[in-house]
Amino acid sequence: MTISMTSSLKSKALKNKALNSKALKNKALWLAPLSAAMLMLAGCNNSATPEEGAAADTATDTPMNIKIATESSYKPFSYTDADGKLIGYEIELVDALCEQMQAECEVISQDWDGLIPGLNAQKFDAIIAGMSITPERKEVVEFTDPYFHSGIVLIGKKGDDISVADLAGQPVASQRSTVAAQYLQDEHANADIKLYDTQDNAYLDLTSGRVRAMMSDKVTGIDWLKTEAGQDYEVKGQEISTDEDAMGIAFRKGDPLVAKFNKALAELKENGTYDQITGSYFGTSSTAAAQKAVATTDVKEVLVVEDADANVDADAVNANEEQAEAATN
Repeated sequence: MTISMTSSLKSKALKNKALNSKALKNKALWLAPLSAAMLMLAGCNNSATPEEGAAADTATDTPMNIKIATESSYKPFSYTDADGKLIGYEIELVDALCEQMQAECEVISQDWDGLIPGLNAQKFDAIIAGMSITPERKEVVEFTDPYFHSGIVLIGKKGDDISVADLAGQPVASQRSTVAAQYLQDEHANADIKLYDTQDNAYLDLTSGRVRAMMSDKVTGIDWLKTEAGQDYEVKGQEISTDEDAMGIAFRKGDPLVAKFNKALAELKENGTYDQITGSYFGTSSTAAAQKAVATTDVKEVLVVEDADANVDADAVNANEEQAEAATN
């Protein structure tokens, strides 16, 4: 009786073990395709940040995909044409840099105040927007080597005797968060400083008489003087040069793209493409502008004529620049 029950129990246990083994095999069979499908979906939905996507592309043979932000109201560096297309010096330069790196680049327009926050929020990978390399900005972003150098100038109405030395109490315009604005705040805090979100809005208040003068980047200011709106205005005194007027492309700190853009920029200077692009906007011997940016470290202010209060129009400034470049070549 005991032996019979024991045999029966053993037989039942063996039967249950066989059934369980079969069930496990069946479960494995239907789990296998499900696991594969889940892995495929995970691969398809692996949405990387712009920085991760650009870095990942560098490890493969596929082109890097890089999103670059600019401000589209900073003529001649970056602005829009009648059809709303982004054009200008920086647009052509970044196109050449991306071609040199064999990268796929998209350039988008962004408000000036949102450039650095947007970069660090990973909305895009880089900024090229006439952005000067300053100690404050270097705390939150990383810059490439300089690609351009430009001082600042005071612009006022022809016939008005205002000068840099006479700004106390005077309404003076500048674009917010620029080297020109910082210079006013540091050196002429007793002026009635009016800050604007774009250069264009500052020009509007200048021509409407709401401000008496405007402190501007030299290149953009002189470019505006050549327009119909700027024909009654001129540069007052001489260019002011600081140690913060070298422009670079900004990236998030530690981004490996900085080294890649530096390499591409050096190659464009080597093969003549940089000179060709820069020269088409700013004249000959254009590499000197970026070379000066690298060399300049301690210049606070430069006044290079005997009559510091002399007014200089756009053509005279260009002539002086060409003479200075010829003397250094």
